[in-house]
Amino acid sequence: MKTPLKNHSVKHQNAGFSRSSLVAIALILGLAALLWLRRLTGPLWVAEGRLQAWQVLFLSIVLQALPFLVLGSIISGLLAAFLPTGWAQRWFNTRPLWGVPIAAASGFALPACECASVPVASSLMRKGASPAAALTFLLAAPAVNPVVIVSTAVAFRNYPIMVWARLGASFTAAVLIGWLWWWKGRNYPPKPSSSACELHQHEGGWTEFRQTFGHDFLQAGGFLVFGAAAAAALKVFIPRSLYLELSNWPILMILVMALLAVGLSLCSEADAFVAAAFTQVSPTAQLVFLTVGPMVDIKLIALQVGSFGARFAVRFMSLTFLVSTLVATLFGFICF
Repeated sequence: MKTPLKNHSVKHQNAGFSRSSLVAIALILGLAALLWLRRLTGPLWVAEGRLQAWQVLFLSIVLQALPFLVLGSIISGLLAAFLPTGWAQRWFNTRPLWGVPIAAASGFALPACECASVPVASSLMRKGASPAAALTFLLAAPAVNPVVIVSTAVAFRNYPIMVWARLGASFTAAVLIGWLWWWKGRNYPPKPSSSACELHQHEGGWTEFRQTFGHDFLQAGGFLVFGAAAAAALKVFIPRSLYLELSNWPILMILVMALLAVGLSLCSEADAFVAAAFTQVSPTAQLVFLTVGPMVDIKLIALQVGSFGARFAVRFMSLTFLVSTLVATLFGFICF
């Protein structure tokens, strides 16, 4: 009687793995076809150079994020293969008053951007961590890790208070969102995509690592391609003069910078240099850009939809955008 059930489970898991693989393969092949067609048609496709600009931006976003996605998938595989389930439950499932800040503080140890944090958070949930703690880690890791701190210090070397303002705003926002999700979001739990490691959960070791890495990378990679394409299009077709005209309206400029952070989808290790280039906006608006970007952007939304489901992603990303914008604005008014 056990064998048919086991075979049914294996077939179900294989179907899920095949779907995620097909998403990644279809999007990558579509990109290759578009670039090939672009080479054939040449100037016919280029309206004022925008398609060429989109192509460059798209490839730069993917290439910038890909190493961190690989890193996140590696860490996810290591956690699935070698981390005892009881450890995640003991470390992250303490009372939310302490478990959520502990999860946020754990982000200091992972020098990775948001593309890496999504598969890691998914793996932590599969290992028994509470959703509130895992999601807090997902938000904090790309915003407070040592690489981001150093890059911000270099970008704002003449304005060092920006480093501390970013660190404080990002950590506070991640903790508040974790607490709010534990309080109000329990009716909408994230549903981590079934991992291929579940097929080999009794084998363990490197077999489980290999299966988990392949599954998470292929699934997240497909949605990364989609998110990068959307972000590049947004950056190319929004006129640069728009935010210049709005710079005279501070509150509106804060909202514009928050939306730009979502649309540009910059890696958190590099976004400080872009923020520093917005010399015509206030430091508070720059801080909002630096706080919102690592927590909410187009490619991160796409990754969360692929990993946790669209229903969850819409609610969680809306909450994250609102809280991170308000917290960064408050820190900006206090620090600057």
